[in-house]
Amino acid sequence: MTTTEWADVDGYIVDTLVQDAATAAALTANAAAELPAIDVSAPQGKFLYLLARTARARRVLEIGTLGGYSTIWLARAVGEKGQVVTLEFEPKHAEVARKNLDDAGVGERVDIRVGAALDSLPVLAEETPEPFDLVFIDADKVNNPNYVQWALRLTRPGSVIIVDNVVRHGGLVDATSEDQAIRASRATVELLAAEPALDATVVQTVGSKGWDGFAYAVVNGEPTD
Repeated sequence: MTTTEWADVDGYIVDTLVQDAATAAALTANAAAELPAIDVSAPQGKFLYLLARTARARRVLEIGTLGGYSTIWLARAVGEKGQVVTLEFEPKHAEVARKNLDDAGVGERVDIRVGAALDSLPVLAEETPEPFDLVFIDADKVNNPNYVQWALRLTRPGSVIIVDNVVRHGGLVDATSEDQAIRASRATVELLAAEPALDATVVQTVGSKGWDGFAYAVVNGEPTD
């Protein structure tokens, strides 16, 4: 199958299972604000929502907000009494996300923190928050290993950690690649394999975003320092 056919299948899935005015409006607003078109696809957004519901997540940490598209799905999943803390580097992106979240009716459930995630995460840890039930990592790829380590500190046994875009159009298998995102993806997968507190796999995906995939891990022991 071709990438075009993958996108056609995504279109059918969206039309049949994922039709949603609020999330579609968020994508339109993101495009109008000239944000990069790197949101998760609509089927993947719905999948995140279902994963969070399956985990009965009430507290979610998202690293990488962009325009809030995936944040809307996660905020819906946690319910009216839940909370999503989402970290975004770019103030403009955070501003667009705040409006999208408010327009989608889930703004009160979301705490957007602006700044470099590696600066925001220590501050968050110092607040000694309740453990997060699910962490979704979809930010600058070179720091994914660091984000996974922080996710371990902020979760509990049974929590879920998802790292997006680790397959890199197959680049994950290239041990000689000089691409920093690919090198970080390999380091992330190897960290997941070596960390005794985690049980993990990688699921490959195809669709309108091309060939990629995500790492899925469950915390199965006490988080490490």
